Amino acid sequence: MTPHPLSAAQIFPLTRQNAMLAISFLTLCTLGLSLSASAEKPTITTFDPPGSVETIPNDINAVGAITGYYFDGNIFHGFLRSWHGAFTTFDFPGATATVGSSINREGTITGFYFSGGVEGHGFVRSRDGHLTSFDPVGSISTEPASINSKGTIVGTYNDASHVSHGFIRSEDGAITSFDPPGSNATVVTGLNSRGEIIGYYSEGYYQHGFLRSPDGGYTTFDPPQALQTFPSGINRAGEIIGSYDIDFFKVHGFVRDRDGEIIIFDGPNAIGTFPESVNAAGVITGEYLGHGRLHGFVRDRDGELTTFDPPGSTRTGPKAINCRGTITGYYDDANRVSHGFLRSSGHDEEECQERAERQH
Repeated sequence: MTPHPLSAAQIFPLTRQNAMLAISFLTLCTLGLSLSASAEKPTITTFDPPGSVETIPNDINAVGAITGYYFDGNIFHGFLRSWHGAFTTFDFPGATATVGSSINREGTITGFYFSGGVEGHGFVRSRDGHLTSFDPVGSISTEPASINSKGTIVGTYNDASHVSHGFIRSEDGAITSFDPPGSNATVVTGLNSRGEIIGYYSEGYYQHGFLRSPDGGYTTFDPPQALQTFPSGINRAGEIIGSYDIDFFKVHGFVRDRDGEIIIFDGPNAIGTFPESVNAAGVITGEYLGHGRLHGFVRDRDGELTTFDPPGSTRTGPKAINCRGTITGYYDDANRVSHGFLRSSGHDEEECQERAERQH
């Protein structure tokens, strides 16, 4: 069975997956695994597109539509799963692999594809299925990370010297590249509806988090004593989540509010905690390494952390959460085969939006 392919780690080496792999290798087991009960008794639905051998969902929008990719035994295809469970699969013409990375509320998808070799190209797929390819000037490999409701796309590309840079693509197709001051290599990981961009950059041995404002100003940040900081998500309120390490042997999760205050948290008995996504209400999902494997978690705004795994999971990797609190991601079964899952919290979307507006 093929391993999880087409990850950012394979295209851009400056990534927090390196830290995840390091602590996974070093750990034998973690003592104790405490589970906090969920008052709402969420349900978990598993899924695979027709013909899938392995499935990796990447994002979910406000109305519950999911995008990602799957392997059919020969090539990789992009997919769109509607809120009621219907699948649409898609491929960029001539591509040997197509990956859906992010979907906005309107149903527009961005991602990347390969047409042979290791040179990836970005694409945007309109709601009616039209596919448009794009690359920043000088790019030899392009990976979009996020698209917002305005159709703005952000991501990372490698130049001919294999140095990574950030880019912004406006809805009309204009592309601007950027790097924070002092950066030797830049990786972009997120974008919110205000046009605020997050990511991390290399400065010698260290990696720092950054926030880029719509006017092009930069704020850099690190949790205390961090050697490497990896922001992974930002919501409309400007709350940033991510992970960091101080010695390569333990990775912690963090949430940073708009004022710059940083709160550190960890999964139960975890040696690695990796927040992946935060919604408008400040609810966070991600995975943590504990008891020898990865488990999913949800952390509410008050800091209560609930762990979860789909039935039969040997590895759980939540990827995204929407305003309802619905989570999508992948899990591995006993044969190390990956499947998609949908964890529904039971929240009403309008109620969630109202709560988020009151809080922010």
